[in-house]
Amino acid sequence: MHNQLTKSDIRKMQEEIEHRKLVVRKQALEDVKAARAQGDLSENFEYYAAKKFKNANESRIRFLERMIKTADIIEDTSAADEVGIHNRVQVLFEEDNEVQTYKIVTTMRQNSLEGLISTESPLGKALMGHKVGERIFVQVGDGGYYVVIQAIEKTEDDEEALRGF
Repeated sequence: MHNQLTKSDIRKMQEEIEHRKLVVRKQALEDVKAARAQGDLSENFEYYAAKKFKNANESRIRFLERMIKTADIIEDTSAADEVGIHNRVQVLFEEDNEVQTYKIVTTMRQNSLEGLISTESPLGKALMGHKVGERIFVQVGDGGYYVVIQAIEKTEDDEEALRGF
């Protein structure tokens, strides 16, 4: 399965790649060169740290490029009264009468500890396209549970959700 990304995800990843190639790569190479000029490389911590940073930057560039190349592009628009990507949804769990708020995001951004659930998670998949007041069955394995949508807040794609990249 390929990762789902929106057009804005792709755009932001391309911006990061460009920044890393034009700014970070140049600085990393200069740091390696400066550390190498300090002499004996066998005990030169600055040289090893600079090389490690340079390699981490190159690894991040390759990761982002691979993500873009293999991504499934999905739409991030939905009807005004329906749950869609980037919406905050307040959900009542009927079993324990507990209300939780989640933001629906792409698979790359999911982080359940921060309330970011993906469109591919059982709850996210069940909520997509539904409206306030609807009672929805969330299939989990052989069982499941019921939730009721209490509120939907339309939000824009934001930087907060990008921390997972």
